[in-house]
Amino acid sequence: MKQEYKLKYGEGYLTFNLEQENVIQELNAQEIQCVEDVEKEVQMILDHPVGTLPFNSHFQAGDKVTIVVSDVTRLVKLHEFLPFIVKRLNELEIPDQDILILVATGTHRGQTPDEHKKIVGEALYNRIKVVDHDCDQADLVHVGITPRGTEVVVNKWVVERKVILTGGIVHHLMAGFGGGRKSILPGVASRKTIAQNHLHSLDPNAERSNPLIGVGALEGNPLHQDMVDAAELVNPDFLVNAIIHTNGKIARLVGGHWLTAWEEGCRWADEKFGVPIAKQADLVIASCGGFPKDISLYQGTKTLFNAALAVKPGGTILMLAECRDGAGADEFFGWSDPLLKGTLDPDLRKNFTIPGYIFYAAVESARKAKVVLCSTIAPELVKPMGIVGVNSLEEALKSAGVDQEQQDIILMPYGGATIPLWKGSSNK
Repeated sequence: MKQEYKLKYGEGYLTFNLEQENVIQELNAQEIQCVEDVEKEVQMILDHPVGTLPFNSHFQAGDKVTIVVSDVTRLVKLHEFLPFIVKRLNELEIPDQDILILVATGTHRGQTPDEHKKIVGEALYNRIKVVDHDCDQADLVHVGITPRGTEVVVNKWVVERKVILTGGIVHHLMAGFGGGRKSILPGVASRKTIAQNHLHSLDPNAERSNPLIGVGALEGNPLHQDMVDAAELVNPDFLVNAIIHTNGKIARLVGGHWLTAWEEGCRWADEKFGVPIAKQADLVIASCGGFPKDISLYQGTKTLFNAALAVKPGGTILMLAECRDGAGADEFFGWSDPLLKGTLDPDLRKNFTIPGYIFYAAVESARKAKVVLCSTIAPELVKPMGIVGVNSLEEALKSAGVDQEQQDIILMPYGGATIPLWKGSSNK
């Protein structure tokens, strides 16, 4: 018996029918009571933080304060909770002119004024200076070297000022989780510092990803630990991080010490967004969750990497991602040339970039399972990666073999935010 399913695609839905007995599981985050009174929650975590003294003990009149925020690719409802942090600073007799908002762009482009308003809210944008980090600017400051040899060079605005980190905690392919220390490295670090750190994504002894990194992996993850060591050199004064539910609302706020409060948030996110699966499936049909999560292939690969945890070796992943911005990173498809020449691994090690590694990891996923991408991207662009590109749902269903009679199917309506947990998988 067939049943109708609707999965988000761009700002709409794709609708299709599946044999009901073939669908063994639909992965959704647990029921979560989202934050209802944001101001009350912010006041609570400022006064009762994790791992450090209350907020008021860290700041006083005369302080110059830098608030580090995520860029527009990682919107975390900051405009809903940042005003209350600024209000508390004002109450401590730190005026707006002594506060600066620094956008942690990493290697991403600068933001437009409209994007700044979207990040911090128009009211704060009109009151407080907002500056984009530039990983290539000349006045970055050297603050030390990590035990792994990364030369930590960061934005001058996080040196000799009080620093508050904001951002979002989300599962991350390379660093285990986003948020926290990532606001420093890669957020406000130099391009060289970022490249040195991110090289830990590759196995030093083989042409593959480092098996110690992975979604949710913190213990033993050299990329994560190097980020922690770099952030320690800056030693931020306070952290407030948000965890966003799949419905777009703030599920939780954590605040306090830049490391221990963040770690508590990671444990909570792992518990709430990790979904146990009884077994891996022949076919995984995964939506990114619609716009903006599927704005580009670069952003949408989070769904691909999560879906890869739920599919059997040699199985099929059908990924639904509109990708209205195409690759989402200018250089992304440029890595097809070294791939076709057989030099992808050495070329990436020589000139490491984050889009390059995401491309690399996507190719690895396509070698473990058949990947069918239903998007607006021209199929010939993803073909070198080993991905079957299609531009219609009908083609996608046919290419993925949806009508095969006997197969196990797992559905992932919010593929980027739900992490399949299988006892036979290391989730790496």
